[in-house]
Amino acid sequence: MPDSAKNDNIYQPRPARIDRVIRESSQIKTFVVRFAEPAVQEAFTYRPGQFLMVSVPGCGEAPISIASSPTRPEEIHLAIRRAGQLTAALHLLGPGAAIGLRGPYGRPFPVEDLAGRPLLFVAGGIGLAPLRSVILYTLDQGKAYGPRTILYGSRLPSDIAFRQDLAAWQEDAATTCLVTVDQAEAGWDGPVGVVTTLFDRISIDPEATVALVCGPPLMIRFVLAELARRGLPAERIYTTLERHMKCGVGVCRHCHLDGRLVCADGPVFSLAELADLTTF
Repeated sequence: MPDSAKNDNIYQPRPARIDRVIRESSQIKTFVVRFAEPAVQEAFTYRPGQFLMVSVPGCGEAPISIASSPTRPEEIHLAIRRAGQLTAALHLLGPGAAIGLRGPYGRPFPVEDLAGRPLLFVAGGIGLAPLRSVILYTLDQGKAYGPRTILYGSRLPSDIAFRQDLAAWQEDAATTCLVTVDQAEAGWDGPVGVVTTLFDRISIDPEATVALVCGPPLMIRFVLAELARRGLPAERIYTTLERHMKCGVGVCRHCHLDGRLVCADGPVFSLAELADLTTF
C-alpha cells in the first residue's frame, strides 16, 4: 500500500464520497462509494464477507457488509436497510455526499475452500448483500468454482432487493436461482412461502455441497436445521452473525458472544463453530 494510503489510527475513518445510489426497495438502497483519496481507493482491497465501518458526520458509525466483489475493484457497493438513526441519515444522502469509511474488518467467507464444489446460497432480504460478494467473486473466477444454486426469500414482491442481479443469475447457465415471497402481491406469479419451501425444488449433494446462509436470525435457524436434516455436515455450512458492533476490531468487546467476538472472530462462522454457543 502506498504511504499516502496508510492509516495508522484504526479508529480514524478515511473520507469517501457517494458516487451512485441504487434504490433496491422501499427500505433498502445500495450506495456505490469510493475513497476520496485516489491512492487509498487504488490500494483498498477486501475479501467477500468482510464489512466496513461507515460513518456520517454528526450521526455516528455502523458496520455495513460489503456487497461488491474484490474482483471488481473500481467500485465499492454497500447495501443498507433503513433501520435506525445512521441508516436513516444515509438514506437521505445522494451522489457527491461525503461519508467516512474504515476497514475492511472481520473474518471473510473461506472462498478458497469453496473452489470446485457445488455451492448453495440461501438468503433472506438484505442478507443477500454479503452473499452477493461471494456470488460475484465465484462468477468472476469462471470454472474454478462449481455450479451455484441461489435461494432468495423476500417478505413481499415489492421488497425484493438486487432485482438486476437475481435476473442475471437466472439467465446464467451455471446458476440456478429461485425467488420466493412470504406474501404475494398483484402481478406476482412466482413461488409463495418461506425460503425453506424452495428446498423441495432443488437437489443437494450432501457429500460435496457447501452452503452459505445469511438473513434474519429466525430464517437462519430454520435454514440451518433444513440443511442439517438433508445431511450437510456442519463443517460445510457457513452463516453470519449480527451483533451491535462498536469498534469493529475486537477492542470494546461490545459484540461479545459466549467468549467470541462477532467483529473479530466472525461475522462468518461455520455451523460447527456455533455448536457450542449457548445464546445462538
